[in-house]
Amino acid sequence: MLRSTLLAACVLAAVAAPVSAQHAYPDKPVKIIVAYTAGQGTDVATRYFAEQLTQLLGQTFYVENRGGAGGNIGTDLAARSAPDGYTLTMGTNATHALNQFLYPGMTYDAARDFAPIALVATFPMALLAGSDSAFTSVPDVLEAARAKKGGADVGMPSTTARLVLELLKEQTDAPLFGVPYKGSSNAMTDVIGKQIPLTIDTVAAARPQVEGGKLKVLGVTSRRPTELLPGAPTVASQGVDGFEVIAWNALYAPKGTPADVVARLNQAVNQILRQPATRQRLLQMGYEPAGGSAQDLADFGQAERRKWEPIIKKAGIRAG
Repeated sequence: MLRSTLLAACVLAAVAAPVSAQHAYPDKPVKIIVAYTAGQGTDVATRYFAEQLTQLLGQTFYVENRGGAGGNIGTDLAARSAPDGYTLTMGTNATHALNQFLYPGMTYDAARDFAPIALVATFPMALLAGSDSAFTSVPDVLEAARAKKGGADVGMPSTTARLVLELLKEQTDAPLFGVPYKGSSNAMTDVIGKQIPLTIDTVAAARPQVEGGKLKVLGVTSRRPTELLPGAPTVASQGVDGFEVIAWNALYAPKGTPADVVARLNQAVNQILRQPATRQRLLQMGYEPAGGSAQDLADFGQAERRKWEPIIKKAGIRAG
């Protein structure tokens, strides 16, 4: 009887061991959907994090690009994926805060359809002028615009750039006029060539031209000075109190992903962000490391949506 009992216990232990191992997350490759084309900023940052997660968690994390519709195609695919932790997405301020107010007929809900994991990085925008421009500050631009002396036209190479412009108009009542551009290089080329006096772009895109002496920064849109452009003044410090616009990347899973999986991923992301090499690499790419809890990201995303909804609606901005 004792021998039979021992034998049964051994059999149960042998069966239980692999079952337990199967539930240790992750036990197979993990896909991270990037809702933009390969080589774009979010893609580059995500590939770096995929490498770091692979090293830290012992399973392959890999990127799948699903671009289109301003990020909506890939993000919708991520929202409809199995909530098991093996499909994630690197969300952005566009996909998880702005698009639902920009695109009619959205097929996913950023708050309802995703489990926040962690805010990965942020990056500010910058108001830029030619290096020999008479403008030296944000007040210079606002004064010229109000006096209708010219210089109120501002290049807008992205939706986020337009939002910077709209918020600046909202907070200052200055008659600034946005000029749409298809991309950063075209807008910056026109500013350098004096075809247009100003443009707004990411610090990452502008930094080579700033460091090369072809453009100067009149103000960055983060509330505090940024390590990405040491010495550059903020818009908020130049009389536009509380002004802040930041773009961002954050890791999400489909809604319903087990809480322990979300916690494991949050812990891993924060561990990676604490590494000096990660900080240095992100700064090189034009990002400021972030981090924090899953709840921090949930609260942050909600605050972003509440901030931008009335501004987008008032300005009548539409895409798609």
